[in-house]
Amino acid sequence: MASSKRTFAHWLTDAIIRGFLSAMHSLPYETRITLSGKVMTKVIAPVTGNRRRIRENLALVMPELSAQEREAIVREVPETMGRMLMEMYSAKEFSARVATYPITGPGLDALKAAQAEGKGAMLVTGHFGNYLAVRAALLAQGIQVAGLYKKMSNPYFNDHYVAAMEDFGKPVFERGRRGMSGMIKHLRSGGFLGIVQDQRINDAPVMDFMGKPARTATSAAELALKFKLDLVPCYGVRQPDGTYVIQTEAPVPHSSAEEMTEALNHSLEALIRAYPGQWMWTHNRWRDAGNDTSEDRARSNS
Repeated sequence: MASSKRTFAHWLTDAIIRGFLSAMHSLPYETRITLSGKVMTKVIAPVTGNRRRIRENLALVMPELSAQEREAIVREVPETMGRMLMEMYSAKEFSARVATYPITGPGLDALKAAQAEGKGAMLVTGHFGNYLAVRAALLAQGIQVAGLYKKMSNPYFNDHYVAAMEDFGKPVFERGRRGMSGMIKHLRSGGFLGIVQDQRINDAPVMDFMGKPARTATSAAELALKFKLDLVPCYGVRQPDGTYVIQTEAPVPHSSAEEMTEALNHSLEALIRAYPGQWMWTHNRWRDAGNDTSEDRARSNS
């Protein structure tokens, strides 16, 4: 669990972030979103080393890409991340736009049916496009989806990060023991819960993802089975003009938690292969699963 101790370094870092957000909010919405993507691509990504991580992950699971295709993805991924960050911190304007975007696929009818029955549902997505577009779109449909978040190491940033998440639907629960009891109570009362599924979780089972073994949590499927809920893959897919299509898929049939999680992996994989620049390739997604990554090599040599 991230420390809640507040230090001067935390305060200073957050002050810089708040200053950037404040400066961006002095600009018109479209300019703000576009500029945030450019800043992430041209300034932050080179400084943080994200480009190296993206290239390494692409080489591992999509080696068939040409150098030109790979570098286009290297540029698009941080732009997607920068746009999403500013969309999250522009909730009122972003949500108003999302309310007009199309929702496709059979998942919406399944969610509405679950709501009518008072039983809630589990929505699963990935760090793809903008998953908050899903929550905003469903909120406009009268379906409030609770969120699950990982506590940030900077407690000052965490305060307004959680507040921003709540703008897309309440409640939000902290991942781990602290949020578990509230999350269980929410599901038992017929609430909807959205989970971002695609992060590496230590000691999680190893499953196939993008053709390589990756540690993948089965918790979403386990909760769906335990509370007899639909497990619905949902995605906010960004379009070339900056709008989104909210894509909802049919509920994953109940079987075992492992089989259902594999289905979720395959669902997200199909979208990543179709729109590779919209997925957050900066994760250590394939570490500690038997792959030859730089992090695994560094640990074995230490």
